[in-house]
Amino acid sequence: MVSCVVRCAPEDPFCLVESCQKAIEWILRSHAASGQPIRRAWSEVPYGEEEITRLEEELLPAMAALLERVGEIDQSLEVSQLEAGKPVAP
Repeated sequence: MVSCVVRCAPEDPFCLVESCQKAIEWILRSHAASGQPIRRAWSEVPYGEEEITRLEEELLPAMAALLERVGEIDQSLEVSQLEAGKPVAP
C-alpha cells in the first residue's frame, strides 16, 4: 500500500500529478529493491527489470520537469499578484 500520497483539492490537477509521482516512485523503489516485477491490471505480462528501469529513467524525470515548470508558473503568478497589491493565497 502506498503511504506517501499528497492530499489534493479536486480542482488542482498538478497536486494530483505530484501525488502520482510520489506513488510511482515508491512502487518503483519497492519493486526494484525486491527484484519483483510490477503486475499490471490490464495485461497478464508484468513490467520486468527493463521496463522498471525505463520508467525510472524516462517517466520520473518527465513528471519532475512538469512539476518544476508548474512551480515556475506559480511563482510568476505570485509575483504578478504581489506587484498588483493583491494578497497571495496560502
